[in-house]
Amino acid sequence: MERTSTANDLSDRLRRRLETERREIEELTASELKRLGENSRRVARNALSTIERDTEEATARMRELLAKAWQRPLIVGLSLWLGFFGGSWATMRWLAGSIQDRIETLAELDYDIQDARQTIAQLEVDTWGVALLEIEGERVVVLPAGTLDNTDWTWRDRPAVKLSNR
Repeated sequence: MERTSTANDLSDRLRRRLETERREIEELTASELKRLGENSRRVARNALSTIERDTEEATARMRELLAKAWQRPLIVGLSLWLGFFGGSWATMRWLAGSIQDRIETLAELDYDIQDARQTIAQLEVDTWGVALLEIEGERVVVLPAGTLDNTDWTWRDRPAVKLSNR
């Protein structure tokens, strides 16, 4: 039996074959697209991780450079501050010591002056107010007020007796 094909049979077979080939092409295309998508995702993930790693490394280097860039001004600033602070502190200590020494010296001098005044007052009491002076190259004995009524010499309204130069 010989089989004869008709145009409809040929058309049906051609349609089925085209349909089959179309499905195969679609499946192959879908498979390739799926594989391409997976490869693209893998490449994108790798690229993203590489970018993240490179960014972290660059950030770490930048942080290190920034830290080094700030270290020198920080050290210089701290050194200057320490120098100013230490110098000011030392100057204040020296000035305080100097002022304290002067206060103590002044107190000692006040005491010495008071002691000298007491000594002078005691000398006047012990010498009955008599004083030995040299006025204009002449030696003079100054007596207490009211001891002599008529003298040729006076000193601060006190009678004075001129001594001979022999």
